[in-house]
Amino acid sequence: MISENSTKEPHRLIAAGVGLALPADKSMYGYLSEHHSFGETEEVAGEYAEELAAEMLATTLNVEFDADLSWDEKKEVYRISNKIVRTMNVTQSAVGDKRGLWTTVLSARFSSNRTRLAGAVRPLAPPVFPLPLLHASSLWTSEKW
Repeated sequence: MISENSTKEPHRLIAAGVGLALPADKSMYGYLSEHHSFGETEEVAGEYAEELAAEMLATTLNVEFDADLSWDEKKEVYRISNKIVRTMNVTQSAVGDKRGLWTTVLSARFSSNRTRLAGAVRPLAPPVFPLPLLHASSLWTSEKW
């Protein structure tokens, strides 16, 4: 899954992130989420992407939680339930080039055939070739092309 965001507006804060939530039961699918935003720092956008993936997984596992709780409080509920093992995110943010050149952020998460993942609400088939669990994030401006 790839999340991308671009701006040509000088000094505009942009972010792109991919969230991941893995269940304790390895026979079940995990969830990926994508989030791209304007005006959010890398930390804020990353936590939102991670929270979104965890919430999607929690609903499929019937883990009850209060949507109004903070992310830290929800993480504790997930830990106590023993149904969600791990959440994480890969996120990149940048400020638009001061001269108005295109600035792009990109975050990506690739799954291996050993990790079962789902995006949004539908499961993804594992790749036909072995691929390690990788993540990457990058940013560039149009001058670097």
